Amino acid sequence: MTETTKPGPLSGIRVLEFTHMIMGPSCAMVLADLGADVVKVEPGPDGDNTRRLMGAAIGFFPSFNRNKRSLSLDLKQPESLDLVRKLAAQADVVVENFRPGAMDKLGLGYEALSALNPKLVYCSCKGFLPGPYEHRAALDEVVQMMGGLAYMTGPPGQPLRAGASVNDIMGGLFGVIGILAALREREVTGRGTHVQSGLFETNMVMMAQHMAGAAITGRNPPPFADPAMQKPWSVYDVFDSADAGEQVFVGVVTETQWRGFCEAFGLQELLADPSLATQSKRVADRSRYLPRVAAVFRSLPKAELMARCEALGVPFAPIARPADLFEDPHLRASGGLLDTELTSAQGAPGGTPAQPAAGLPGLPISLDGRRMGIRRQPPRSGEHSADIAREAGLSEAEIAAMVTSGTLWAADLPLAAE
Repeated sequence: MTETTKPGPLSGIRVLEFTHMIMGPSCAMVLADLGADVVKVEPGPDGDNTRRLMGAAIGFFPSFNRNKRSLSLDLKQPESLDLVRKLAAQADVVVENFRPGAMDKLGLGYEALSALNPKLVYCSCKGFLPGPYEHRAALDEVVQMMGGLAYMTGPPGQPLRAGASVNDIMGGLFGVIGILAALREREVTGRGTHVQSGLFETNMVMMAQHMAGAAITGRNPPPFADPAMQKPWSVYDVFDSADAGEQVFVGVVTETQWRGFCEAFGLQELLADPSLATQSKRVADRSRYLPRVAAVFRSLPKAELMARCEALGVPFAPIARPADLFEDPHLRASGGLLDTELTSAQGAPGGTPAQPAAGLPGLPISLDGRRMGIRRQPPRSGEHSADIAREAGLSEAEIAAMVTSGTLWAADLPLAAE
């Protein structure tokens, strides 16, 4: 599934978004995917600077801004702020992730907008929740380093950030959870509230298991990239196949799986060894039998190795690269890839994406068997400005005056192109 015209469960919810990068945009995108009308307020005339990022950040904008409308404004001008206040008075939700205090300086903070609209749910996606660190600048990498995730990911002495913006995206999701809870509470109280989601605190949710392990054992757990780390299962490793450069992860995690695994791969001698009769014994002696397992796997083509694991019900995975995922048969068949235009990624080499569109992952949920699709492609800056201004009650003359003065950029007006 790539396109949808069906209303989502949040149809009728109006969201005003002031965000950039990933945490805030991902929060608002989830709301949009679920059917909310999300208006992304961008600085005119060029729009969110995330559009122009390069290198590892080149895909940020098209990945996290589908199903939104774009309103392009100069927020330094009183007319723009008046328009935003009119929209906020009609909105259900505001999402913002600017530096602490930035929205207050514009007169668009929680206190100011909730005074206009007491039912407003206002979500601030920040680096830190209130406390000693709240005024620090934060990035996903910063909180991974200070929150222990980089330590747990890299080899000993070489902290390494995870290969995706895990805290930004999860922090956006926690923002959504807070917003949905606040909307439900509003049904009871009649009032909105200020929701805050913290990047650092998001990281700590992922560290809970390791903190508990440190408390239980009295020592820091070894990093996952430490070859000496004791794996908790009999087989839980990446192996070479007979195909050059092709690897497969295999996990054998139960006694039933161990028996079936040994029989299917001709490892009966391991099954008959009394010193390997239990999971705890095998975990303590992995170095003795894993070379034998690895040798068997190296004799098998990748496809055959995976087919045997699938037949056994043993967890396995090919080691995929990002470009491989466009052709993943499950993602393609299940509606998990949404045909997304990539022209909003203006930092592409030569100014033009290698592909004009690609299947990017949708929300990992289904509702009554239905996946959430695309109603709108990632917008051009100001693509919907005039329509949004009309909805706020501005007349055609007022809209034209704002365009002429350079306060509003409306790609949906012929005047904007003159």
